[in-house]
Amino acid sequence: MGHVREGVVTAICISEEKGTVKHDIGKALILEGYGLEDDAHGGPWHRQVSLLSEESIQKMRDKGLHVFPGIFAENITVRGIDLPKLAVGTWLWVGEKVILEVTQIGKECHTGCAVSKQVGQCIMPKEGVFAKVIRGGEVKRGDVIRVGFPVRTAILTISDSCFRGERADASGDVIEESVKSIGTVIDRGLVPDDYDKIVNELKRMADDLDAHVVLTTGGTGFGPRDVTPEATKAVVHRLAPGISYAMLQSGFAKTPFAMLSRATAGIRGKTLIINLPGSPKAVKEGLDCILSVLPHAVEMIRG
Repeated sequence: MGHVREGVVTAICISEEKGTVKHDIGKALILEGYGLEDDAHGGPWHRQVSLLSEESIQKMRDKGLHVFPGIFAENITVRGIDLPKLAVGTWLWVGEKVILEVTQIGKECHTGCAVSKQVGQCIMPKEGVFAKVIRGGEVKRGDVIRVGFPVRTAILTISDSCFRGERADASGDVIEESVKSIGTVIDRGLVPDDYDKIVNELKRMADDLDAHVVLTTGGTGFGPRDVTPEATKAVVHRLAPGISYAMLQSGFAKTPFAMLSRATAGIRGKTLIINLPGSPKAVKEGLDCILSVLPHAVEMIRG
């Protein structure tokens, strides 16, 4: 995610009591708002899941200590990521579904804790990372773990009929559900197919809300009131044609009518603006094509 930082999960550990060494169970269910199922450290607080790197454990081995995953009471042991250098607020994507948000780096070590007594020295106070669960699911040894920041997305639906209340904003709903896997939705707007109103909303979302990404839906076709691409080009400072081309190519592989889309994409300041089609099905197909690259695009734009 961004300058993509990836590692691998090497152990999944739990314990029945706090302050005790954990044991590797190979895989576990991570519960939203709690932590690892059946783990003593789970609960509705900010340190639901603890993580430690294999590299940190190796430092202790190099000192002659016989240590192993779980001995420092961490839930997830990873290899390949320098965990102590992560910032609070970082997201960790684990396996196919789980998302964790880093809430604390290190912690105060309790005098005479069980781990220190058994090992002689605890490295969690300096090199442990703690997180809360954003999205739960199963994790297992061997899962890829990726590092990045959550993408702040604003959604703008452009439709005369939705604006008049004649139909529901189903396409906006599809976008909102889809982007949960990469971050948070900070705003949803709805305007008619009106050039000036589209321009004003795009500027508000980019300049006032500081959205990382603005996703529009609607107004990209050949109709006389389809002016979303023109309004988008008026507010962006640089075009991003590769994104439009990728969606067009992906859509054309499914239907020849994709060639009738005039959707564009570009960058305004530090905000990426992308036009999506108007139908829920086409929106889903477009997002399936580009969603995985958006966190990297945001980190590139924001340096």
